[in-house]
Amino acid sequence: MRYTATFLACLAAAPAAFAQSAEDLAKQTANPVANLVSAPFQYNYNSGFGPDGDGKQSYVNFQPVIPFSLNGNWNLISRTILPLVWNDGVIPGEDHQFGLGTTTQSFFLSPKAPTAGGLVWGAGPAFLIPTATDGIADDEWGAGITGVALMQTGPWTVGMLGNHLWSVTGDDDISSTFLQPFLSYTTPAAVSFTLNSESTYDWVNEEWSVPINGIVSKTTMIGGQAVQFGVGARYWLDSPDAGPDGWGARAVVTFLFPE
Repeated sequence: MRYTATFLACLAAAPAAFAQSAEDLAKQTANPVANLVSAPFQYNYNSGFGPDGDGKQSYVNFQPVIPFSLNGNWNLISRTILPLVWNDGVIPGEDHQFGLGTTTQSFFLSPKAPTAGGLVWGAGPAFLIPTATDGIADDEWGAGITGVALMQTGPWTVGMLGNHLWSVTGDDDISSTFLQPFLSYTTPAAVSFTLNSESTYDWVNEEWSVPINGIVSKTTMIGGQAVQFGVGARYWLDSPDAGPDGWGARAVVTFLFPE
């Protein structure tokens, strides 16, 4: 009877232990420079392109994040964004397009432990890699700088990620600033509520693109694999004249590989 009671107690404790680990994983996913290997597949939908507002766009961003331990105090975080794009009436003179977009590759040198006051930060170089096909994006090499800073207190995460990129080859000038302020709240049930913007300022054309994203996600375990599922909506506060307008959508599946 004693062994039976012990076994039943372990079974009762297991869900609580998993809930705690899932909550911790959910908080780590809110940190762009966490010591966590992840592989997000992020689907996005936008509309309102073109002079008549009839253009539509769907794309999937593959966004692997891989931390490398440099020593006892520092990590190097690799973050890649490779888009697979479907355009319908987005680019003038082109009815339909399907192919890869330009890859953005970032590296963040980041302390393993939070610094003074609990600040988490990372900084390093960023690159544009000309992987675009079918005229979907400017197919040029680019380079620049990137950085992130955030605080995590209890269930809250608040921070900002940004970069600036310049073209270094090709006929088209690129000078673009990306700003991503974010706010996230994670519950003990590993449900996260995230609000962010992924704003871009094009210095060449002097144009803003400002979407606001609201996302709800859940971190869970499926067959021994940690996974986060998310779904949300987007609203465009500002965009170029022929750019996206109104409401959009996002859905994300992220495979997590904790140590």
